[in-house]
Amino acid sequence: MTDSATIGLSEKQRYHFNKLQKRLRRLTGEAIADFGMIEDGDKVMVCLSGGKDSYTLLDILLSLRLNAPVHFDIVAVNLDQKQPGFPEQVLPDYLTARQVPFHIIEQDTYSIVKRVIPEGKTTCGLCSRLRRGLLYRHAAQHGITKIALGHHRDDILETFFLNLFYGGTLKAMPPKLLSDNREHVVIRPLAYCREKDIDEYARLRAFPLIPCNLCGSQANLQRQAMKEMLHEWERRHPGRVETIFTALQNVAPSQLADRALFDFAGLDALRGTAASEVVDAPAGLDILMR
Repeated sequence: MTDSATIGLSEKQRYHFNKLQKRLRRLTGEAIADFGMIEDGDKVMVCLSGGKDSYTLLDILLSLRLNAPVHFDIVAVNLDQKQPGFPEQVLPDYLTARQVPFHIIEQDTYSIVKRVIPEGKTTCGLCSRLRRGLLYRHAAQHGITKIALGHHRDDILETFFLNLFYGGTLKAMPPKLLSDNREHVVIRPLAYCREKDIDEYARLRAFPLIPCNLCGSQANLQRQAMKEMLHEWERRHPGRVETIFTALQNVAPSQLADRALFDFAGLDALRGTAASEVVDAPAGLDILMR
């Protein structure tokens, strides 16, 4: 990052910023390497919503690209959903100043969501499906090889507990996934980063944040309840949240009860064989791609 990032900061703030930036760069770099997110020649589409997470994602990727061992291009894409009062010049002005190639997709999904979803009900599901379809279409039309989203570690854990408590499934947001039609690879480079670090980074960088008037304005969301639960756990039991995230990376199918992931019925045939012959592995990788 250039020195302009710390203009206006005190010496103490500058020290804190540099330390914070190094941590975010390191964790993002580790996630990219661990999951093979970006390869030489990739055209990475950073989905920029105007929130702290996507701003930070773009900022860190631009910084990492300067010394990356592979060459990749970055293009920022924003979906203008025609929300009332949306400051449409904020992102173009910011991206032009940063000399980042960008494209604005204009589509009135706001009216669709407001018409279809009853007042007081959660809009997130329909809104995300509409956004995903539009972004996938744009990616296909413009030779995008990777679609980068700004979800972080806390988002992944919140999704895990939402699925656990309300969906009856053990799944979260994978750091890297293949779309259902197998045409798009979605990556989440901030998967190892904490939300509180991203909050602080966005504040120090003074990103021109744009609030969401759909899901962001809804009270009593189940996701908010998960966020508060995790914050309380971390307050009362420091390190617990980190341990839970580590658990998501150390799954033992033979110790659960999913017959599609482990051949429990065939265990009798393994009696007397060497322990090394029993493999904890999914029956089919396509199960994990959804």
